[in-house]
Amino acid sequence: MDVEKWLRGLGLQQYVAAFRDNAIDAEILPELSEADLEKLGVVLGHRKRLLKAIAALVAPAPAVKATPVGLAPSHSDGAERRQLTVMFCDLVGSTALSARLDPEDMREVIGTYQAWVAEVVGQHEGFVAKYMGDGVLVYFGYPQALENDAERAVRAGLALVDAVGRLQTSERLRVRVGIATGVVVVGDLIGSGATQERGVVGETPNLAARLQGLAEPNTVLISASTRRLTAGLFDYDDLGAVEAKGFDKPIRAWRVVGDSAVESRFEALRSGEALLVGREAEMGLLLQHWAQAKAGDGQVILLSGEPGIGKSRLSNALLERIGNEPHVRLRYFCSPNYQASALHPHVAQLERAAGFEREDSPEAKLDKIEALLAPTATPNNDVALFAELMSVPTADRYPSLNFSPQRKREETLEALLRQLELLSRHQAILMVYEDVHWIDPTSRELLDAAVERVKRLPVLLLVTCRPEFTPPWVQDVTVISLSRLNREEGAALAAGIAGNNPLPSDILAEIVERTDGVPLFVEELTKAVLEADIGEGDPRSLLARSHSSAIAVPSTLHASLMARLDHVGTAAKEIAQFGAVIGREFSDKLLSAAVHWDATELHRALNRLSEAGLVFRRGTSEDIIYAFKHALVQDTAYGTLLRGKRRELHARIARVLEAEFAETAQKQPELLAHHCTEAGLVEQAVKYRLGAGQLALMRSAIAEAITQVTRGLELVPSLSDPVQRNVQELGLQAILGQSLMAARGFSDPDTGRAYRRAHELCGQIGEAPQLFPVMVGLFTFYYVTSELEAALEIATELLEAAERQDDATGRLIGHYLVAIVLQHQGQLSLASEHWSRALGFYDPERHQELAFAYGIDFYASILTYLSWVWLALGFPDRAATSHREMMARVKQLPHVFAVATNLGMGCAYLLLRRDVEELRPHAEATFSVCTEQRFPFWLAAAILSRGWIMTREGRLIDGITMVRKGIDLYQSTGAEIELPLIRSALLEPLVAMGETTEALTVVDDTLAVLERNGDRWLEAEMLRIKGAALLSIHDAQQAEACLQRAVTVARNQGAKLWELRAAVALGRLWRDQGRHGDAHDLLAPVYGWFTEGFETPDLQAARDLLDELACAAPSSPGIY
Repeated sequence: MDVEKWLRGLGLQQYVAAFRDNAIDAEILPELSEADLEKLGVVLGHRKRLLKAIAALVAPAPAVKATPVGLAPSHSDGAERRQLTVMFCDLVGSTALSARLDPEDMREVIGTYQAWVAEVVGQHEGFVAKYMGDGVLVYFGYPQALENDAERAVRAGLALVDAVGRLQTSERLRVRVGIATGVVVVGDLIGSGATQERGVVGETPNLAARLQGLAEPNTVLISASTRRLTAGLFDYDDLGAVEAKGFDKPIRAWRVVGDSAVESRFEALRSGEALLVGREAEMGLLLQHWAQAKAGDGQVILLSGEPGIGKSRLSNALLERIGNEPHVRLRYFCSPNYQASALHPHVAQLERAAGFEREDSPEAKLDKIEALLAPTATPNNDVALFAELMSVPTADRYPSLNFSPQRKREETLEALLRQLELLSRHQAILMVYEDVHWIDPTSRELLDAAVERVKRLPVLLLVTCRPEFTPPWVQDVTVISLSRLNREEGAALAAGIAGNNPLPSDILAEIVERTDGVPLFVEELTKAVLEADIGEGDPRSLLARSHSSAIAVPSTLHASLMARLDHVGTAAKEIAQFGAVIGREFSDKLLSAAVHWDATELHRALNRLSEAGLVFRRGTSEDIIYAFKHALVQDTAYGTLLRGKRRELHARIARVLEAEFAETAQKQPELLAHHCTEAGLVEQAVKYRLGAGQLALMRSAIAEAITQVTRGLELVPSLSDPVQRNVQELGLQAILGQSLMAARGFSDPDTGRAYRRAHELCGQIGEAPQLFPVMVGLFTFYYVTSELEAALEIATELLEAAERQDDATGRLIGHYLVAIVLQHQGQLSLASEHWSRALGFYDPERHQELAFAYGIDFYASILTYLSWVWLALGFPDRAATSHREMMARVKQLPHVFAVATNLGMGCAYLLLRRDVEELRPHAEATFSVCTEQRFPFWLAAAILSRGWIMTREGRLIDGITMVRKGIDLYQSTGAEIELPLIRSALLEPLVAMGETTEALTVVDDTLAVLERNGDRWLEAEMLRIKGAALLSIHDAQQAEACLQRAVTVARNQGAKLWELRAAVALGRLWRDQGRHGDAHDLLAPVYGWFTEGFETPDLQAARDLLDELACAAPSSPGIY
């Protein structure tokens, strides 16, 4: 037996030299006592391990019972979901072996084999769940998760292959190992007495068993899920997709060859280039200290931060930044797998620097060591010490070092420090010591000495660690504590990772929300979402499972997060699970009322969670609030619960909220809605979803309202009572329609669908309370999409229903809706009558709250529409008065959508009036409200108004660009009804700039739209603008025809202001043709009709033209 390999298999390679120097071979091993091992310098824990391993070599192993060996579960019951790495190990050819051996001999072989499996699994902190003759089932990640479960499983598999092959048995033994990782249910007690075991349910154990069956003797096969977690830590042979019994599709498999040559764990576990975001200040500080070190002023920096915060990425970035500078870099990596291996980081660094290969002979390795150390003229004794440290025999090249173990240890440490000094004489050194929270004791002693030594050398020593590492020299060095990224930095990191696959803004926002500024969390969750996008067609699919399964936590983070939960103990973990069911935050009072624990025990568990950094605590002793430090910790805790347990806890919390926290239930119905939904209490859940939607809408929280009612609608089909099903759906559809109208615009197809369905339900139920709001919503949809006949039908139906019910509110609404359609059909006088009747029905005390039911403040909206109609009818002063009254009303409105609506309509009025100075502040106020509240329909009006003002100021190109932007946004909402008004802001500037062809194309298209949908109230204005465009290209005949038609249309509609504008344009044309009398006869009676507004630009222009015509003075043609 090779003693060196045997020691390495045990993870005790640091004692290879001591055993070799004392001539301890396989024959001497069984005679070693504890005292002998102590003399060899073996520490106590390692002595115990060696004695146990020696005993397994020389004595028949006792029969191993089929009970778990290794870490024991800390609780007696309670199965849970968790990510598990399962290893299945099988003895090759055991059936043939049993045929050749006596049963007692076979018993001895199996016993020895099982004992060794238990030993190796224990060394790698696994859990032997079951012995099955020559097969062994092992868990990594249960009952105690560690952040590198998958890695430890693979290392254990490789160690088993090596160890079993060296067992001293009558027959040479070989094993096959299969390893797979996945989500399972584990922890149920199966069987009783000696056969009792912790069962595991899921695909993962079967996959591990199938991989084991596919493995060649003395090889380790792993699944794709395990390969993803171990990444570049090992070298692999990709076996591709292989057929496996019980699996419908071929499975991917990899054969593990051995450790990879990748330098750092960070580089091994991160695929692709890791982005650095938000660390400019820290990088600047590192470069500053590097400059000082190069000047001979040695520097030590302790870079501290929680797991995943970016310590390794920052240190890597420093290496990249100074890559072109002459320097020596020394990198040392601590590992959780080698915390008991003396000086492992230094041994690994020397092996990398020397260029060791697996197939190198001892002589070749010694040659490489000498070549490595030659440039620094290293003393021979130091070369011999390094060779021994690296387990390379020196043969006759160097004299034997007759040092005691303690002296040899001291000399080795000093040689390593001396080598640092020798190297620093040639070039400055960047010495990076990573993850020292995992450092072994001897390396820690060396690091402490190095901190003092480098102060007088041109060396920058950068030490990275987690916050729990607090060395005695921390006060004497520079400490950089990395904080979390802010939201903008988190979003930038996620967007950078997505690269050419940009994520939707809502997905990006949720990634930032869920990851709490931890770069590793951002990276892994973004990658998981991108993989879900590729695999499932929708990146939302993974995030949507946040509280439905543990899959919502990326597998690459699961073990690390689960380890933190397992570490706090059973009681604290159970409270974390309960808290996770409540939410990201939970109050002490609610938790106490729900869990029924002894107060002392509960607070002990909460303190344990707080001390472990899993939750934050805030508030006074009377009102304590706990919050999970990371959303993903909450998701992990929640994900461990089985579905039945989740439903039970959600139901308990819902009952407690209803019974003991009535105020919370009233103010936060969405909280009860969530718990009732997750508990499967459908009727209560729908009720609270409806209440939450109503409350959100009242608070103008439009997005939240949509979320709540959408979730409620998903539950409606599960209601058993058909009547209740219709009633509840009606309430939800009504709120959905109103919310969608605010969020996406009046013409959004989903808005129309919601209101049509609600209207249909009203017909089935009868005259429901929601009838009027639903009909208003459906009317608005038809109106904005220019389906005026359908809109008028709905308006008439509503007015008739109000008359039947003698309902003043219904009459108010009915007249309001009828007036809107009549106005757009060009029946302006009739429309004004309906407006006036609607205003007569308005009662401030009764109707002020209608804004929350309809999204409309009827008083303000009637005033706005009246300002439009009075203006068109030729009463500009009355119109201005209505507008001022509307603005005064808007300042008092609490409903933000009603505010946005009237501000936007006010922009339209001022555009029609051509009042630049008053429009300017009005457009800015509209823009501010609509941008903040995300109201695209009225935001378009604000943008368009801004552009129109610019054109009136002479900035035609910039103004037209902005007007186009407003029109594009307006049309993107699907709206059509105000298209003539919207386009008028573009048409006149186009004509002014000489873009007549485009202007004519746009106006002809608009007139065709008017012909199709009957929206004729601005038809005269469109004809006037077309006439002006034709006149600008000297087509006087066509221009005259358009202008005459504009006068006729306006006169028929009673739109005196439009008639006046058209008459002025036509009068100017006739004036230029010398037809002064015709022009005067056309314009004078129109102007003479007006009784107010003589200071407005329109009437002043008419007065000026009349004066000019009276004097028969020539003038240039104009547009206006």
